[in-house]
Amino acid sequence: MTATASTPAAPRPGARPRLATLFRPNEVEFVDAGASGEFVVGQIRFLLTLLLLCIPAVQFLAGAEGAEATIGLVLALGAFAFAGLVLTVLRRGGYRPGMGVWTSIVDVSLVSAGLAVFLVRGEPLTAVNSKVVFEVYFLAIGATSLRYDPRICIVAGTCAVFEYALIVMVASARWDLAGPEFAGDPYGVFNWAAQASRMLLLATATVLATAVVNRARALRRMSSTDRLTGLYNRAYGEDRLDAELARAERNRTPLSVVLLDVDRFKDYNDHHGHAAGDAALKTLAERLRQALRRTDIVARYGGEEFLILLPDTPQESAIEKLEALRESIAFTPVPLPRTSSVANLTISAGIATAPDDGTDAESLVAAADARLFRAKAEGRNKVVGHSPL
Repeated sequence: MTATASTPAAPRPGARPRLATLFRPNEVEFVDAGASGEFVVGQIRFLLTLLLLCIPAVQFLAGAEGAEATIGLVLALGAFAFAGLVLTVLRRGGYRPGMGVWTSIVDVSLVSAGLAVFLVRGEPLTAVNSKVVFEVYFLAIGATSLRYDPRICIVAGTCAVFEYALIVMVASARWDLAGPEFAGDPYGVFNWAAQASRMLLLATATVLATAVVNRARALRRMSSTDRLTGLYNRAYGEDRLDAELARAERNRTPLSVVLLDVDRFKDYNDHHGHAAGDAALKTLAERLRQALRRTDIVARYGGEEFLILLPDTPQESAIEKLEALRESIAFTPVPLPRTSSVANLTISAGIATAPDDGTDAESLVAAADARLFRAKAEGRNKVVGHSPL
């Protein structure tokens, strides 16, 4: 085992500057969490809009007349239809990254529309001093924390502050809220300080929701990350395998599953020491991160073995990719701790592809494992799929 140069230690996921993460696609583990959170929000939204629909519906059936009754019913029907449509899409597996952004904006805008109805009815003090409808803003902002994306919290909170400020400005410009016609109004008097406090509360709720999301993301990352390599751990890798299989079946696309193993790693440890073995695994993890697509999943499966998921990848393409990776790793020097020396590693890999090699996780992993064993038996430093290269 010879070597020529050193390689920097692999950075842990999430070590990027915080501001930069606002402009990056959400990480796959949080996309999954956001999808399940979106479904919970969808169920709650559907139930709430159904309950709210009952109020104008009963009034309309009871013979209530006037534009306000019609406006209230139309608004409630629109909200209920939107909630039903979103829930139906989610039930059919139609979640897409970014869906939480526009559903959150609609949630906030529905609250604003509810307050705007009071302006249409000529009740501006009800719109700006509401003690029931206004509080629903906090439900909409709080629900964003279930989507595991701080950007959604920021967008929804900003929309809430902007839309409510617009309602207040329209009310104050259209009516003399201190005039005698509003004296004794059950919703009190208009006060700019009170309105500023309301907007500050909305901004505070946004900050709190963002903090909750960031904390939840940190905890989730800790629970799904291998401490040594910074890659996903086995439990998360197996969860992703199930999720990717379901997606591949739904979209009728191939999914290649790879089991990769470091050749003669025990001998490497015995010769160079366990610290050198750890350094080798970190270097390998970094090479895997660099070589794979953002949509690919790589997890430490155990010891020196790694699980790689390649969505939308037929076996021929997977073999080609793993062959390039194998050659790259063979020429990647691994620094030996506390010395100026470096060493080299080789890997072997077995590849199985759904649906040809199976449609469930157990059969695919078993097929990939059998091909990995075959690669080892045929001399190591080899990739084996349907037809070994």
